[in-house]
Amino acid sequence: MNNIPKNAHVAVLTQPREIKMDSFAIPEIGPDEMLVRVEGCGICGTDVHEYNRDPFALAPVVLGHEGTGRIVKLGENIKLDSSGVTVKEGDAIVTSVLLCGHCEPCRTQPARNNLCENLGLYGLMPDDDKYRLNGWFAEYIVIRPNSSFFVVNDMNLKQRLLIEPAAVVVHSLERAKSTGLLKFNSKVIVQGCGPIGLLQIAVLRTMGIENIIALDSNLKRLEFAKSMGANTTFNVADYPKLDDLIAAIKDVTAGVGADFAFQCTGVPQAAANVWKFIKRGGGLCEVGFFINNGECSINPHFDICNKEIVMTGSWAYSLQDYPITMDFIRRAMGIGLPIETLVTHQFPLDQLDEAMQVNIRQEGIKVAYVAN
Repeated sequence: MNNIPKNAHVAVLTQPREIKMDSFAIPEIGPDEMLVRVEGCGICGTDVHEYNRDPFALAPVVLGHEGTGRIVKLGENIKLDSSGVTVKEGDAIVTSVLLCGHCEPCRTQPARNNLCENLGLYGLMPDDDKYRLNGWFAEYIVIRPNSSFFVVNDMNLKQRLLIEPAAVVVHSLERAKSTGLLKFNSKVIVQGCGPIGLLQIAVLRTMGIENIIALDSNLKRLEFAKSMGANTTFNVADYPKLDDLIAAIKDVTAGVGADFAFQCTGVPQAAANVWKFIKRGGGLCEVGFFINNGECSINPHFDICNKEIVMTGSWAYSLQDYPITMDFIRRAMGIGLPIETLVTHQFPLDQLDEAMQVNIRQEGIKVAYVAN
């Protein structure tokens, strides 16, 4: 059925900066499993960190967690996706988080399942004896029992490739809203205009916030920021002195600073600087650190107490964020935000190493593997 081959080609990270093509046997699919033919997968900054130095000690591993594909074999016990939609062979799907269900956050904070101490994600799980097709940088992936997934038949491939990173910013938006400080007339800074920062701008614009200030040192990314909804941009490279950048931001925020800021870089110094851009009584959501990139220094008196800033962190996303994310993408397209243009480069599987290099050189925005 469906001309399923015996083996699937995979791109394996064998050690830092070494990706080798291999072939894994496609196993028999059990009653609670699915086999999915991969159609594409975006490259995330976390993939690049793994590629560069394997900080999670996963190698050898098939990476890729921003993936999508179509079900080619469906276990007989699987009837509905994670939002209750009927599932059938041929459906396009995306996957979300895998939860352990027994750790303290899972037991006591079920609505915040992103805090699961054993949180799993396809593409960030090591090879094992039972499941080898664990990542989306492959021709096929096996979806194991009790996985969360969603049918996305109404979305094209580029839109589907953006669902996972968009879920990150939808979650950060919900975290920011919990402070009670985001309003239609809020002046909001987004620091860092990589894929996450650009999607952060788009989700803010989609919810009706129009006073968005984008900070980055890459001119192409600042142009993308304008297309996503930012109305003011600053090239931080033009401000070698932090005080000059602070003054420039105050000039466009009635002399007081931003009402709220989203820090979307993984740079410790940027995480320290962002506090200086926020007004007294403002808020901050830290989004940028998904691995340990080091510490930064802030002044507790001037940065926190004296300004009475409300700060929240944002970690990945919960499976409940996914239906909201899909609605965000549909709405963003509906109001004319060209979010599909964020997918700037597409590579076949056997050129994944070059795709990583393009990402590292920041030559594009969302670089993706797309199947033939």
